Amino acid sequence: MYIKQLIKFMSIAEKLKNNTRHSWTSDGRQESVAEHSWRLSLMAYLVKDEYPDADINKVILMCICHDLGEAITGDIPAFYKTESDEAVESNAVVKLFDSLPQPYNSELIALFKEMDEQQTLESKIYKALDKMETLIQHNEADLSTWIPLEYEVNLSYGEKEAAFSNYMKKLKETIYEDSIQKIQTE
Repeated sequence: MYIKQLIKFMSIAEKLKNNTRHSWTSDGRQESVAEHSWRLSLMAYLVKDEYPDADINKVILMCICHDLGEAITGDIPAFYKTESDEAVESNAVVKLFDSLPQPYNSELIALFKEMDEQQTLESKIYKALDKMETLIQHNEADLSTWIPLEYEVNLSYGEKEAAFSNYMKKLKETIYEDSIQKIQTE
């Protein structure tokens, strides 16, 4: 890759370090999009033995890249995001990838298409883990950071995405139990 293109792309991606999510860390500050993607990638690596037929490196790449559009659009919480918001983010991703030379451009566009279609084992693992990591982070944050809507949403969030796998259903169930306990004890 040309050095100037690499630096320009990385400068755009750097914004993920500054763009915050609707999640708070255990020490009371807002989580960045980059922090979410980092921990999601680590989580993907740690579940690799549960999915021996999956290309875990592809799953990790999906986790690393999945929110790149938010470097341009910022984060919109899932419970507020509209189809229009998703289209804007999708267009931002395409524009960002268009700035890359081949083969990176076509590889990343194909990866995002696979993620969007949700037909492969890898895309299903990534999508479910994305939801699970978000829920774990919410449970680690102080309950005072939750908005009223989250008391209900956090209990069902990710169920559909976890349904493809017994392991993922068990993970979702365990996180659900942690959420209930958090709500009852705080």
